[in-house]
Amino acid sequence: MKNESASAPPAPLLFKPLTMRGITARNRVVVSPMCQYASDPTGAPTDYHLVHLGQFALGGAGIVFCEETSVDERGRKTHHCAGIYRDEHIPVYRRINDFIREAGAIPAMQLGHAGRKGSGCTPWEGYRQLTAEDAARGSPPWQTVSASELALNETAAPPHALDRNEIRAHVEDWRVAALRTAEAGYDIVEVHCAHGYLLHQFLSPLSNLRTDAYGGDLEGRMRLILEIVEAVRGAWPQDRPVFMRVSAVDGDNSQWSMDDTVALARAAQQRGVEVITTSSGGINGAMSASIVPRRPGYHVEYAERVRRETGLLAIAVGLITEARQAENILQNGQADLIALARELLWNPHWPVHAAKELGVPNYLDLLPRGYGWWLRRREEIRRITLEDMARSP
Repeated sequence: MKNESASAPPAPLLFKPLTMRGITARNRVVVSPMCQYASDPTGAPTDYHLVHLGQFALGGAGIVFCEETSVDERGRKTHHCAGIYRDEHIPVYRRINDFIREAGAIPAMQLGHAGRKGSGCTPWEGYRQLTAEDAARGSPPWQTVSASELALNETAAPPHALDRNEIRAHVEDWRVAALRTAEAGYDIVEVHCAHGYLLHQFLSPLSNLRTDAYGGDLEGRMRLILEIVEAVRGAWPQDRPVFMRVSAVDGDNSQWSMDDTVALARAAQQRGVEVITTSSGGINGAMSASIVPRRPGYHVEYAERVRRETGLLAIAVGLITEARQAENILQNGQADLIALARELLWNPHWPVHAAKELGVPNYLDLLPRGYGWWLRRREEIRRITLEDMARSP
């Protein structure tokens, strides 16, 4: 007798569950953090976030990240950005996470701090920094902070360089934010060290001109990040994983290389980080390096190298839009998870469509019962109709 199971195609890796410490994602589809500039003036999420993030859980994703969320009020990019620096924020985030979890996905938080990229306007207002004119309209600027007193660009005000006491206080902000994040019901926390924000400003020799223990060579420039990783890991529940996001490169002549990224990843791994997301770019201004060319899967090679050389689980992100493209990345051993952003804004049900395309049985089970039952009924009616048409003369 023919062994049917031996001839059956292997299940797609994209929809194979993944366990990290004490949590299991139902599939490898990750909703990447996407800033929405829709938080209330205190930094708390609103009903917009409940609907925005909830749709991705209903659409079948395995992990749903909240947007980059500041550990400190002055760490927001704009007055409309998210924060988790008050205890009052906790129940508001928990309400959203309860819904995400009930829909079958894992809620995840990306913690960050904008540094010298703060005190600004939204992207559709040109990303410019706030001025006295904005203050007159109710949006006053604030003093930004960074590794050095080096302005983001020629029109921006110079940031305040954090001193040693302020750095200690900043590490404590991250620790307390991690505690709040856990209490708010998140199962994953990610330390954001990319895209030109504060921790990236400490990493890059283009923005870190310090001569103390937090500057100079690679070890010095990594010091703050590693202290923060230790603080977050110490505050975070031991049965839940810690992620880290880095800008693997900044383009030509950036002075931050993949060798540096691998060194940072190894050091973070020793301190409890288990998953890394590799993107690129972000150190902007007059000293800006050329941007990494945008092409499908343009960050995959970075994830592959970090995964190969460290053993960390890796997330591939960057113009991954097709189901078979995502599956091939996993099958080739280049990453362990696939993150999408704008493609999910276009189609929040991308995971279900991808599962159908890849031949996942019962792919409609990814949807809520109130969706799946009716769609199965429609498919059955369609099948019967086609059979009747085929029998007709």
